Amino acid sequence: MHRLLLLGTGWIAGHHIEEFAKVSGCGIVACVDQLPGRAAAFAAANQIGVSFESLEAAIAWGEFDAAINATPDGVHKATTLALLAAGKHVFCEKPLAPNHAHALEMVRAAEAAGVINMVNLTYRNSPAIQEARRQVLAGAIGELRHVEASYKQSWLVSKSWGDWRVEDKWLWRLSTRHGSTGVLGDVGIHILDFATYGAAQDIVSLHADLVTFPKAEGNQIGDYVLDANDSVAMTARLKSGALATIMASRYTTGHGNDLSLALHGTKGALKVETDGKAARLSACLGEDVDVQLWRELTLPEVKRNARRFVDALDSRQNGDPSFRRAADMQKLIDAAFESSATKLPVSIG
Repeated sequence: MHRLLLLGTGWIAGHHIEEFAKVSGCGIVACVDQLPGRAAAFAAANQIGVSFESLEAAIAWGEFDAAINATPDGVHKATTLALLAAGKHVFCEKPLAPNHAHALEMVRAAEAAGVINMVNLTYRNSPAIQEARRQVLAGAIGELRHVEASYKQSWLVSKSWGDWRVEDKWLWRLSTRHGSTGVLGDVGIHILDFATYGAAQDIVSLHADLVTFPKAEGNQIGDYVLDANDSVAMTARLKSGALATIMASRYTTGHGNDLSLALHGTKGALKVETDGKAARLSACLGEDVDVQLWRELTLPEVKRNARRFVDALDSRQNGDPSFRRAADMQKLIDAAFESSATKLPVSIG
């Protein structure tokens, strides 16, 4: 039985409780939160035996094999490095770090420690993206020519998730001073991973445009200066020469949380759609190409990230998505910021 430490008891922690409860061969034995009383309350509510108010105390206790790092983005690096130094396996929330240099430092530390390291890119849980990738690798659509990927949200024009104007949990995402890197930093890692994983190819160059739209008088609400990007659009070239168009926005009215990926090849095409819960995969293959007929495909059951992490603990073979994969996506995000600032394409070294 793998003993897990849950680090951080904010809103995302409930997701991890639910996901790992479905996985045999593991159990969350302790939790940590630095806010006084919060870890103890969370432990009592979720039948967790031990709680701590510092990571140092949990590491000194040491009665766990691996940690789920559900802390805020800005402390992923420091907390993860402490866990790695203690020889603990780590399942970290995204993004791994705020930039590629810091992410790469975490990769090297994890690989040097020889421990299992994975990042919770949740849309890998979709059976549609897993089956699309399998079909691409099997040659079902021939040589890839064009990729279209989008991540569409609309909470800046909709109150379906609450009113961003009066809720701190949304306002901080609009302010660089409060640690936000905008829609690109928040969900860019998801759509970049979704696109390149589904296409089974890396991006070798990109040209991005980031936009921050006016949202309030003086572009400020209270202490929040609303200067983080709201929308990003980019064109990219993949290793094979295929062209990709990738976008993410908080202003795509009519969409709550929708990811889509279209893969067009010389023999056919695939289209993936998911909102993080339901998923759909459609294909235009064979003779259907001549009449532009799309058919919905049956999706297989797939292992979710939590299961893959525990499987990696069992096998001692690192799972996917790894720290290195997340660092590679951070390199693309850094390149997109650079491209938008310079108004020039950026090669990915």
